[in-house]
Amino acid sequence: TTPEQVGLVQRESFDFIETYKSSFCTKPTCSGVVVLGFQQNQLITTSLSLYLSLKLSALAPSVAQRFHILKMAATALSGLQISAARPSISSTRRIFRAGVASVGADSKGALWAKLASTCHITSGQHFQRNFMSSSAKFENFVTKAMSEGSENKPASGLPIDLKGKRAFIAGVADDNGYGWAIAKSLAAAGAEILVGTWVPALNIFESSLRRGKFDESRVLPDGSLMKITKIYPLDAVFDNQEDVPEDIKTNKRYAGSSNWTVQEVAESVKQDFGSIDILVHSLANGPEVIKPLLETSRKGYLAAISASSYSYVSLLKHFIPIMNPGGSSISLTYIASERIIPGYGGGMSSAKAALESDTRVMAFEAGRKHKIRVNTISAGPLRSRAAKAIGFIDTMIEYSLANAPLQKELSADEVGNTAAFLASPLASAITGAVIYVDNGLNAMGVGVDSPIFKDLDIPKDKH
Repeated sequence: TTPEQVGLVQRESFDFIETYKSSFCTKPTCSGVVVLGFQQNQLITTSLSLYLSLKLSALAPSVAQRFHILKMAATALSGLQISAARPSISSTRRIFRAGVASVGADSKGALWAKLASTCHITSGQHFQRNFMSSSAKFENFVTKAMSEGSENKPASGLPIDLKGKRAFIAGVADDNGYGWAIAKSLAAAGAEILVGTWVPALNIFESSLRRGKFDESRVLPDGSLMKITKIYPLDAVFDNQEDVPEDIKTNKRYAGSSNWTVQEVAESVKQDFGSIDILVHSLANGPEVIKPLLETSRKGYLAAISASSYSYVSLLKHFIPIMNPGGSSISLTYIASERIIPGYGGGMSSAKAALESDTRVMAFEAGRKHKIRVNTISAGPLRSRAAKAIGFIDTMIEYSLANAPLQKELSADEVGNTAAFLASPLASAITGAVIYVDNGLNAMGVGVDSPIFKDLDIPKDKH
């Protein structure tokens, strides 16, 4: 290894520790899970194992427990996973209330010297100051370190296990939208991933994957990269070739692609894989979305309904014959279906309302005939490429931060994880539902950032 590589590891480790500290450990009621997997690079694995174990050792109430953590880190040289979760037993709080005990000067000096030589650490004093400044704010956390050897042990709790399941996600064309996040969460749970990509975006998407442009976004919690088994060209506006107008057939952006209508894609998936278990609709388009409804043309309105609502009906209609009983179908909707969102026009609010109504009807029909569950996720605003086309996505995110019960920016992973839950046996009795994943914004009747409420003592986070 070169000094540059060592320096990079140190900087990345410092950044991680501080990010973890600020994100999860500054709020006494914070709950969450952080999972790290660094199986691809032995140097990073070893270095971070030691770094993070040192961080954890500062929390231990006794010298013996500190050395136990460090000894464990020395043996867990690869695949180390660190997870932080809310304690389920009261004794944990008693342990952490003891605070951070200090280590004797002699043992501390010897320990730092040994670790510095082992891990090429040149800034030990900085770590010492950092670790000894840890306080009782960590008392609500249980920290567990597990090596790869624990993978064979029975999992505790209610894990989402989709191993052996196959998912088709329609509407993935980049790495920053909800479709991509859902694919990642399903893959992390063990599902095989197939995607359908809009034909004009297919070449760019496949090229970006080949060139490794999305590699950083493909990283799963265990450190591996999400694998997309196959990418299908798809235009869900057309059910079959008879529906395709001549100007589309001769369009250069469709040249070189075939079998991209909904019916053809379903037939191709059947031929390639036989069946699927999970169907995800992550499609929406309104050519006149920036127009108020009263200024929207019939053509624009119907185009929004076709691409954003009926496309889901068509997908489920053609894929349900190859879906295994007990399977799950999921779509994405938005609060504009039931609340007024100025600026979200062109018939898109109507399309989302239709999508939610269709979800309930299809849940009945698909459940009775095929034992398939049908749900939709009402997701909050996200800075995706598609959302930016509306023109005011940043404003909507700021509004959500100011007015939602949970004052934080929504992440795509939170929607992805909800989809993984809905696709799993854990949600076996949930169908025909609209699941809100928007930090609770849907529950609000007024905007609390209004000057009208300035005299009320409303708790607010500074963001």
